[in-house]
Amino acid sequence: MPRESKRARIQRMHEEYALLVEAFPHPKCALDFTSPLQLLIATVLSAQTTDKRVNTVTPELFSRFPDAASLAAANPQDVEDIIHPLGFYRSKTKHLLGLAAVLRDRFDGEVPDTMDSLVTLPGVGRKTANVVLGNAFGVPGFPVDTHVIRVTGRLRWRGDWNSSSPDPVHIEREICSYFEPSQWTDLSHRLILHGRATCHARKPDCEVCPLHDTCPSSLI
Repeated sequence: MPRESKRARIQRMHEEYALLVEAFPHPKCALDFTSPLQLLIATVLSAQTTDKRVNTVTPELFSRFPDAASLAAANPQDVEDIIHPLGFYRSKTKHLLGLAAVLRDRFDGEVPDTMDSLVTLPGVGRKTANVVLGNAFGVPGFPVDTHVIRVTGRLRWRGDWNSSSPDPVHIEREICSYFEPSQWTDLSHRLILHGRATCHARKPDCEVCPLHDTCPSSLI
Protein backbone atom coordinates (compact mmCIF):
# COMPACT_ATOMS: atom_id res chain seq x y z
CA MET A 1 0.00 0.00 0.00
CA PRO A 2 1.50 3.40 -0.98
CA ARG A 3 2.49 5.77 1.81
CA GLU A 4 -0.44 7.93 2.86
CA SER A 5 0.02 11.61 3.64
CA LYS A 6 -1.33 12.97 6.90
CA ARG A 7 -3.81 15.12 4.99
CA ALA A 8 -5.09 12.10 3.08
CA ARG A 9 -5.27 10.07 6.29
CA ILE A 10 -7.39 12.71 8.02
CA GLN A 11 -9.71 12.93 5.01
CA ARG A 12 -10.08 9.13 4.96
CA MET A 13 -10.66 9.16 8.72
CA HIS A 14 -13.64 11.49 8.38
CA GLU A 15 -15.04 9.52 5.46
CA GLU A 16 -14.80 6.32 7.49
CA TYR A 17 -16.35 7.97 10.50
CA ALA A 18 -19.30 9.05 8.35
CA LEU A 19 -19.83 5.37 7.55
CA LEU A 20 -19.71 4.51 11.26
CA VAL A 21 -22.35 7.17 11.89
CA GLU A 22 -24.57 5.41 9.35
CA ALA A 23 -23.86 2.02 10.89
CA PHE A 24 -24.47 3.21 14.47
CA PRO A 25 -26.83 6.20 14.26
CA HIS A 26 -27.82 6.28 17.93
CA PRO A 27 -24.84 5.24 20.06
CA LYS A 28 -25.06 5.28 23.83
CA CYS A 29 -23.26 4.01 26.88
CA ALA A 30 -23.90 0.30 27.44
CA LEU A 31 -23.78 0.64 31.23
CA ASP A 32 -27.10 1.12 33.03
CA PHE A 33 -27.23 4.22 35.24
CA THR A 34 -29.53 7.02 36.37
CA SER A 35 -27.01 9.34 38.03
CA PRO A 36 -23.36 10.39 37.73
CA LEU A 37 -22.53 8.35 40.85
CA GLN A 38 -24.08 5.21 39.40
CA LEU A 39 -22.16 5.65 36.15
CA LEU A 40 -18.91 6.26 38.03
CA ILE A 41 -19.39 3.10 40.08
CA ALA A 42 -20.40 1.02 37.06
CA THR A 43 -17.42 2.21 35.04
CA VAL A 44 -14.98 1.33 37.81
CA LEU A 45 -16.59 -2.12 37.99
CA SER A 46 -16.31 -2.60 34.22
CA ALA A 47 -12.53 -3.06 34.30
CA GLN A 48 -11.55 -6.52 33.03
CA THR A 49 -15.17 -7.55 32.44
CA THR A 50 -18.10 -6.72 30.17
CA ASP A 51 -20.66 -3.96 30.54
CA LYS A 52 -23.39 -6.57 30.22
CA ARG A 53 -22.08 -8.44 33.23
CA VAL A 54 -21.73 -5.23 35.24
CA ASN A 55 -25.39 -4.49 34.57
CA THR A 56 -26.35 -7.76 36.28
CA VAL A 57 -24.89 -6.74 39.66
CA THR A 58 -25.40 -2.98 39.83
CA PRO A 59 -29.17 -3.01 40.55
CA GLU A 60 -28.57 -4.70 43.91
CA LEU A 61 -25.49 -2.60 44.61
CA PHE A 62 -27.28 0.68 43.87
CA SER A 63 -30.31 -0.41 45.91
CA ARG A 64 -28.22 -1.35 48.95
CA PHE A 65 -25.94 1.70 48.73
CA PRO A 66 -27.82 4.55 47.02
CA ASP A 67 -25.36 7.35 47.77
CA ALA A 68 -21.71 8.03 48.48
CA ALA A 69 -22.17 8.16 52.26
CA SER A 70 -23.83 4.75 52.48
CA LEU A 71 -21.24 3.17 50.18
CA ALA A 72 -18.35 4.71 52.12
CA ALA A 73 -19.76 3.21 55.34
CA ALA A 74 -20.46 -0.21 53.82
CA ASN A 75 -19.03 -3.43 55.17
CA PRO A 76 -16.47 -4.43 52.51
CA GLN A 77 -17.65 -8.04 52.66
CA ASP A 78 -21.18 -6.99 51.70
CA VAL A 79 -19.89 -5.18 48.61
CA GLU A 80 -17.57 -8.06 47.71
CA ASP A 81 -20.46 -10.51 47.87
CA ILE A 82 -22.48 -8.44 45.40
CA ILE A 83 -19.73 -7.78 42.85
CA HIS A 84 -17.95 -11.14 43.20
CA PRO A 85 -19.08 -12.37 39.73
CA LEU A 86 -17.16 -9.53 38.05
CA GLY A 87 -13.72 -10.66 39.14
CA PHE A 88 -11.06 -8.61 40.94
CA TYR A 89 -13.78 -7.99 43.50
CA ARG A 90 -11.45 -7.20 46.39
CA SER A 91 -9.54 -4.45 44.60
CA LYS A 92 -12.75 -3.09 43.08
CA THR A 93 -14.39 -2.99 46.49
CA LYS A 94 -11.40 -1.11 47.87
CA HIS A 95 -11.66 1.42 45.05
CA LEU A 96 -15.42 1.86 45.46
CA LEU A 97 -15.28 2.43 49.19
CA GLY A 98 -12.28 4.71 48.78
CA LEU A 99 -13.83 6.90 46.10
CA ALA A 100 -17.11 7.03 48.00
CA ALA A 101 -15.28 8.29 51.08
CA VAL A 102 -13.50 10.97 49.06
CA LEU A 103 -16.80 12.05 47.47
CA ARG A 104 -18.39 12.24 50.92
CA ASP A 105 -15.52 14.12 52.54
CA ARG A 106 -14.31 16.42 49.75
CA PHE A 107 -17.20 16.84 47.33
CA ASP A 108 -20.31 16.85 49.56
CA GLY A 109 -21.24 13.43 48.23
CA GLU A 110 -21.48 14.64 44.64
CA VAL A 111 -19.48 13.44 41.64
CA PRO A 112 -17.30 16.28 40.31
CA ASP A 113 -17.65 17.30 36.68
CA THR A 114 -14.02 18.05 35.80
CA MET A 115 -11.21 15.79 34.68
CA ASP A 116 -8.78 17.20 37.25
CA SER A 117 -11.11 16.36 40.14
CA LEU A 118 -12.30 12.99 38.86
CA VAL A 119 -8.80 11.55 38.48
CA THR A 120 -8.09 12.27 42.16
CA LEU A 121 -10.61 9.59 43.11
CA PRO A 122 -9.30 6.09 43.95
CA GLY A 123 -9.48 3.75 40.95
CA VAL A 124 -10.37 6.53 38.50
CA GLY A 125 -8.13 7.22 35.51
CA ARG A 126 -8.68 9.25 32.36
CA LYS A 127 -10.77 6.57 30.66
CA THR A 128 -13.26 6.34 33.52
CA ALA A 129 -13.30 10.11 33.91
CA ASN A 130 -14.02 10.58 30.21
CA VAL A 131 -16.89 8.08 30.38
CA VAL A 132 -18.47 10.00 33.25
CA LEU A 133 -17.86 13.42 31.72
CA GLY A 134 -19.27 12.53 28.32
CA ASN A 135 -22.23 10.42 29.39
CA ALA A 136 -23.32 11.88 32.74
CA PHE A 137 -22.45 15.56 32.30
CA GLY A 138 -22.42 16.14 28.55
CA VAL A 139 -18.83 17.37 28.76
CA PRO A 140 -16.76 16.31 25.72
CA GLY A 141 -14.75 13.22 26.55
CA PHE A 142 -13.06 10.48 24.52
CA PRO A 143 -12.69 7.24 26.50
CA VAL A 144 -9.92 5.03 25.12
CA ASP A 145 -10.49 1.34 25.83
CA THR A 146 -9.16 -1.82 24.20
CA HIS A 147 -11.67 -1.56 21.34
CA VAL A 148 -10.69 2.03 20.58
CA ILE A 149 -7.00 1.12 20.66
CA ARG A 150 -7.53 -1.87 18.35
CA VAL A 151 -9.84 -0.18 15.84
CA THR A 152 -7.87 3.06 15.53
CA GLY A 153 -4.73 0.97 15.08
CA ARG A 154 -6.15 -1.24 12.34
CA LEU A 155 -7.59 1.78 10.58
CA ARG A 156 -4.25 3.56 11.01
CA TRP A 157 -6.00 6.63 12.29
CA ARG A 158 -3.02 7.35 14.54
CA GLY A 159 0.67 7.72 13.96
CA ASP A 160 1.65 4.90 16.32
CA TRP A 161 -0.76 2.37 14.77
CA ASN A 162 1.87 -0.38 14.74
CA SER A 163 3.14 0.18 18.29
CA SER A 164 3.20 -2.90 20.53
CA SER A 165 2.51 -0.73 23.59
CA PRO A 166 0.28 2.18 22.52
CA ASP A 167 -0.26 4.97 25.04
CA PRO A 168 -3.99 5.60 25.69
CA VAL A 169 -3.37 9.23 26.64
CA HIS A 170 -1.44 9.85 23.42
CA ILE A 171 -4.22 8.15 21.43
CA GLU A 172 -6.85 10.30 23.13
CA ARG A 173 -5.00 13.51 22.35
CA GLU A 174 -4.19 12.61 18.76
CA ILE A 175 -7.64 11.36 17.77
CA CYS A 176 -9.37 14.26 19.51
CA SER A 177 -7.22 16.71 17.55
CA TYR A 178 -8.85 15.48 14.32
CA PHE A 179 -12.47 15.89 15.47
CA GLU A 180 -14.65 18.56 17.03
CA PRO A 181 -15.16 18.25 20.82
CA SER A 182 -18.89 17.79 20.25
CA GLN A 183 -18.07 14.55 18.40
CA TRP A 184 -15.70 12.98 20.92
CA THR A 185 -18.12 11.00 23.09
CA ASP A 186 -20.13 9.49 20.23
CA LEU A 187 -16.92 8.86 18.29
CA SER A 188 -15.67 6.69 21.14
CA HIS A 189 -19.04 4.92 21.39
CA ARG A 190 -19.04 4.13 17.68
CA LEU A 191 -15.48 2.83 17.66
CA ILE A 192 -16.34 0.59 20.62
CA LEU A 193 -19.54 -0.64 18.97
CA HIS A 194 -17.64 -1.34 15.75
CA GLY A 195 -15.00 -3.26 17.68
CA ARG A 196 -17.64 -5.37 19.40
CA ALA A 197 -19.75 -5.99 16.30
CA THR A 198 -17.21 -6.43 13.52
CA CYS A 199 -13.58 -5.56 14.23
CA HIS A 200 -13.05 -8.37 16.72
CA ALA A 201 -9.71 -8.85 18.41
CA ARG A 202 -8.93 -12.35 17.17
CA LYS A 203 -10.81 -12.57 13.90
CA PRO A 204 -12.24 -9.35 12.45
CA ASP A 205 -15.24 -9.86 10.20
CA CYS A 206 -13.78 -7.84 7.32
CA GLU A 207 -16.15 -9.21 4.67
CA VAL A 208 -19.15 -7.44 6.20
CA CYS A 209 -17.29 -4.42 7.57
CA PRO A 210 -18.67 -1.08 6.30
CA LEU A 211 -15.08 0.22 6.18
CA HIS A 212 -13.75 -2.70 4.14
CA ASP A 213 -13.05 -0.68 1.01
CA THR A 214 -10.75 1.85 2.70
CA CYS A 215 -9.42 0.13 5.84
CA PRO A 216 -5.66 -0.43 5.37
CA SER A 217 -5.78 -3.65 7.38
CA SER A 218 -8.41 -5.21 5.11
CA LEU A 219 -6.13 -4.71 2.12
CA ILE A 220 -3.12 -6.52 3.56
